[in-house]
Amino acid sequence: YDDGAVNFRQRLLKQGEKLLRQVEGLLETYSLVGNTPFIDSQHFPWISRLEASWQTIATELDQILQYQDELPNFQDLSPDQYHLTQDNRWKTFFFYAFGVKAAQNCDRCPQTSQLLATIPGMKTAFFSILLPHKHIPEHCGVYKGVVRYHLALKVPQPTTQCRLQVGDQIRHWQQGQGLVFDDRFPHQVWNDSNEVRVVLIVDVIRPLQFPVSILNQTIIRLISWSPFVQYAKKLQNQWEHRLGTIMKSL
Repeated sequence: YDDGAVNFRQRLLKQGEKLLRQVEGLLETYSLVGNTPFIDSQHFPWISRLEASWQTIATELDQILQYQDELPNFQDLSPDQYHLTQDNRWKTFFFYAFGVKAAQNCDRCPQTSQLLATIPGMKTAFFSILLPHKHIPEHCGVYKGVVRYHLALKVPQPTTQCRLQVGDQIRHWQQGQGLVFDDRFPHQVWNDSNEVRVVLIVDVIRPLQFPVSILNQTIIRLISWSPFVQYAKKLQNQWEHRLGTIMKSL
């Protein structure tokens, strides 16, 4: 990636962000789940089903964590995020990104993949692996048309050592349980422990009144076709192939 390509991508991102921000006023007005930093999980019936299977997901996660050092860092798949993280302490394992499937990774975790496929409006899903003493600084998500869910799979004890702040509210993960929040609010994450913290992150389409719901789905589809998501998919394919080669050699 040379400086010219980075600058071009940044200019495109700024234009895209302008358009998204203009739409978000409509999303706030017609949201069926409010506009608070954290959102009541009762709005999403699928959550209870997913949490009932959290140990199944955690078992498949354990298999992946055997190759933790070989997993991509967040910025390896999204070069535009180098301002957010530059070290090797935020690892990822993607299943979907804006509806684009990481087929090999889904095959490596078949039961998790099957559970994800049952979630209405699921667009992005990945294991977010924070190594000890990692802080993700304050940032905002890409677009208010989705809401974010965290299912806690590995939580160091005591749980107060890890926290998520969204807006002015702080929550601590509880193993096997989830949190729903609007990641367009400024948010940040800490793992102050000496252990690894892992959550399954799932983004789903925000419930909206018709016809704004149709507009939102169209925008999300356009985002998935954008060169940014397609380039990240290309990088993801390379990492999937690399991981497959390593797993075969061991």
